[in-house]
Amino acid sequence: MNKIRFKQAQSLLLKTGKSQGTALKFKTAQEGTINSDLYADIINKIIETEEFIYSSRPTHHLLQEDAEQFCNSLIDIRNKIDDMLVEFEVLERENVEEKVEKLSQEFIILTTKGNFKKILTRWGVEPQRIVVAGVPLDVDDMRILNPKIPESALEPIKKKINHVKNDVNRKIRDLDTENILVVVEKDKSGEVLGKRAEDLYGARVIKKDSLKDTDILEFKRALEN
Repeated sequence: MNKIRFKQAQSLLLKTGKSQGTALKFKTAQEGTINSDLYADIINKIIETEEFIYSSRPTHHLLQEDAEQFCNSLIDIRNKIDDMLVEFEVLERENVEEKVEKLSQEFIILTTKGNFKKILTRWGVEPQRIVVAGVPLDVDDMRILNPKIPESALEPIKKKINHVKNDVNRKIRDLDTENILVVVEKDKSGEVLGKRAEDLYGARVIKKDSLKDTDILEFKRALEN
């Protein structure tokens, strides 16, 4: 049984190491110290992914939700392995924040909350590229979010919507880009904002279960795709 598990784990690690269109260049290992806690995390994570192998028999086909969970686990494994290889100088540590800053320069980024802006800024996105839309982009969407909202409350919301749209248009002009990226969580307000931004601006949408729990490497890869 242990041999089977080892071969399955080996196969998964090979898959995580393959990056389409990218050739990883490994250096000769130097002296270093094994992080035994990190190594244990890798093994435990690999064992967790076995459940998908057994539960998807006989075809091993995964539906969307399971596919996301499985791939997120592989990404986590890969990141942890990279951290161990960096310790032994087999890989060089990438300055991820600089990469995110460079990749995000082609976008104006829309999000729904101020604390999401803080997360994006911490990841390397320039603050002037971010628009926090505390309201949807169309007053009809407000009725979707709150069907019981009184008509009297819609007038000030219309003004806020105009302010957000003006801010987006100003940034389009000043930053010389028409590429809109929406970064939101998979909640109702995020879904509504993403859909409307797609209609209005042809925006690209990144939706995560939790932004605060999202790894900066996941965000970088999302920008690269």
